[in-house]
Amino acid sequence: MSLLVDTSLSLVLFSVLIALGAGRLPGLIRVVAFQGVVVSMVPLLIGHNLSVGGVAFTVATLVIRGLVIPLAIYVAIRRKAIRQEVEPIVGPHASLLLGLVLIVAATWVGRSFHLPTADHSKLLLPTAISLLVAGMFLLMARRNAIAMVLGYVMLENGIYVVGTTFSARTHHIVEFGILLDVLAGVMIMAILLQHIKLAAGDVDTSLLRSLKD
Repeated sequence: MSLLVDTSLSLVLFSVLIALGAGRLPGLIRVVAFQGVVVSMVPLLIGHNLSVGGVAFTVATLVIRGLVIPLAIYVAIRRKAIRQEVEPIVGPHASLLLGLVLIVAATWVGRSFHLPTADHSKLLLPTAISLLVAGMFLLMARRNAIAMVLGYVMLENGIYVVGTTFSARTHHIVEFGILLDVLAGVMIMAILLQHIKLAAGDVDTSLLRSLKD
């Protein structure tokens, strides 16, 4: 089981690099959807003693992270005819380099913590840190509002893994409540995108400066 957890988390770490180097929104959406599915399955892979309710929460979390949120974002960019380039402030090559440095640093930091889930996988904390920092990086280093929202979703995936890492029993109700907040945020984002596109003609956040006039 430990090998399965490590393999899954290794794929998530690799997907962080793909997300940082992504040049188009559909690819970034698919990466975030993949991350959502894998991190939602972590409690099951670790072997937490889940009740029937806990399993139901886990499945609902997987559906929302891996299907509902990515699909809502994809539908938003299709309906609003939004340009599908991520419009980076920091280029893809520099982003990939920073991603590699981030993963190495997260792995080094993770070794200094002695966690109750360390026997299941030593990659839990490095993966959580990588998702958190990569999500914040996307928020700061992308002009496209959709890419920034995807960074926020990636950051929340990291928060979920942190909760799994520091708790032998996941607090499903709290985590599910956070997830519903993220889902509500995505829905509000779709409404805001419509107004941004009508006012500025695009979802490039740098164009919002023109609204001050």
